[in-house]
Amino acid sequence: MTASSAVTVSAPAKLNVYLRVLGARDDGYHELESLLLPLSLADEVSVTEAKKLDVVVDAEIELSEGLHAGGMNLALVAALAMAEACGGPGRGAEIRIVKRIPVAAGLGGGSADAAATMLALNELWGCGLARGQLMAIGERVGSDVPAMIAREPVLVRGRGEQVAPVHVVTTWWAVKPSDFPTRSPDAYRWWDEDGGAVGPDPGALVAAAESGNVELLGHALFNDLEAPVARRHPAVAHVKRAFLDAGALGALMSGSGPTVMALARHMSHADQLAAAVPGAFVVSGPPGAG
Repeated sequence: MTASSAVTVSAPAKLNVYLRVLGARDDGYHELESLLLPLSLADEVSVTEAKKLDVVVDAEIELSEGLHAGGMNLALVAALAMAEACGGPGRGAEIRIVKRIPVAAGLGGGSADAAATMLALNELWGCGLARGQLMAIGERVGSDVPAMIAREPVLVRGRGEQVAPVHVVTTWWAVKPSDFPTRSPDAYRWWDEDGGAVGPDPGALVAAAESGNVELLGHALFNDLEAPVARRHPAVAHVKRAFLDAGALGALMSGSGPTVMALARHMSHADQLAAAVPGAFVVSGPPGAG
């Protein structure tokens, strides 16, 4: 692989179609199972050669104070890991992130940016690393990064590092972020404090996603972190109820929240759901016409 002078890569957000927490691990993480769906909502990461590593964020959304640097830091950690794997710490690049994914929202924006940074630098620097090698590096950067490197629907296990691709029919969703952030460590700690309820076997849900049976999928959606987060942030439950009252096939909090996603029958139905809940918008996942 030859190096390029500039590379731009999209960084899709993700939806946890289900999130099953199996318990705490000895390493401080939690054992989990999830189906991750890349979404049409995406940041954009561009990299160009430079004398040192630097991250610049161009925000198209409002970023809360203190969250701006957090997103930059994960991309920078990813870049440092790539420099170590490809030519040593002397490698340099300017990493510019156009930020569209809400931050600390359960949509994987920071992990998406880190994954896109790794993919872009792999091309910029001519590293020639295979996807499996990038995933192994990404595992050290963040739990969701290997799944985001895959850039396709995946089933994840472990703490997120065990990734298996799965065919999923495109579905349409109305998305409602909240004006407050939640942190993954808090959500998992609250799950522990509340007794650690584990959701059902996801076999029927995965089969519904594979076949495009949105009626069954809507009934099967679940997230083990949702109840603990909603108990501390009742707005999550209020948004979910608003979507269901508007006719959603199902709704759930994505990841550690607080964003709520509502499943629609088709694109125009998603438009109707979004219109019924102020501040909501429409996405597809995986991206494409469905």
